[in-house]
Amino acid sequence: MRPLVLGSFAAALLTAGVAVAQTPPTEFPAQLPHRQGLAMEMPVMGEDAQLQAAIASSTRPEADRARDSQRHPFETLTFWGLQPGLTVVEIEPGRAGWWRNILEPYATATGGTYVPVNRPLEGMGVADGTADMVVVARAFHNWSSDGRVEPYLQAFFKALKPGGVLVIEQHRSLDGVNVATVAPSGYVPESWVIHVAKQAGFELDGRSEINANAADTRNHPFGVWSLRPTRRSEGEGRTLTSEERAALDAIGESDRMTLRLRKPFTAQ
Repeated sequence: MRPLVLGSFAAALLTAGVAVAQTPPTEFPAQLPHRQGLAMEMPVMGEDAQLQAAIASSTRPEADRARDSQRHPFETLTFWGLQPGLTVVEIEPGRAGWWRNILEPYATATGGTYVPVNRPLEGMGVADGTADMVVVARAFHNWSSDGRVEPYLQAFFKALKPGGVLVIEQHRSLDGVNVATVAPSGYVPESWVIHVAKQAGFELDGRSEINANAADTRNHPFGVWSLRPTRRSEGEGRTLTSEERAALDAIGESDRMTLRLRKPFTAQ
């Protein structure tokens, strides 16, 4: 098994200044708990040779495979609990299909089912209560501005079987900042994502620092799109200097939360 570094989101980040504070509900902590009974460790499972093969496959675009050192697909999917034979629904896989290019061939090879869904409110592509896993990658910042978060989460909850998991990878802002203010930059607070998921009925089952990046200051000229892989370098009357571009490239990809939330086994 590949080694992982897991742990809580560094508390030192919370001391950094933010321009707009958010007044959270009681159950919406400004600082996330350290472990507190959560399943923070990797599940005990052997090496999944078919998952390794799907990740290493030459059918994946070269640009996708070049990002594996930043996105940690094997470690992330193992933490999320991917196993052979599952019904996996991915929300808004996008034209590039970074996760799809792993999940779909893996499902084919292991007798599972992969279902891409772009408009959850028009249907989740599976019967209610039959999905094992719903995957959401880098999308909450888009949904937060137009009221999609709550109805989408309700649709995910309805599609999952009792005990099924909603798994999330998302650019992570400092906690305690105003969601509406920070979301246009591509980042949102981890505690906010957990809070809205709990409101929809999910239980927090695990948090991982697999995709953390302490070098990401989150303060970039063109938001998260200043970083790899987008590398936006001009706009709004500004063009980055070669020194600015090099400094942003040195950061790598964004600091990201990696979450596993479970539909209670008692839920219908």
